[in-house]
Amino acid sequence: MKKITENTKIIEVLKMDPNTAEIFFEFGMHCIGCPHASGESLGQATRAHGVDTALLIEKLNEYFSH
Repeated sequence: MKKITENTKIIEVLKMDPNTAEIFFEFGMHCIGCPHASGESLGQATRAHGVDTALLIEKLNEYFSH
């Protein structure tokens, strides 16, 4: 499994498992369907939305570790 980093694109995470959308929603990131999601990295998106990048990445990597 690929480790998720702040350089991972949102769309890459969603392609790995569409159910990760729920994690993005928990962080108030409801933009996962917008055109930026395919090109934006997690770092770019979290900074734009005022989300804790490290915490989101931690949750995503935890999700994929199961």
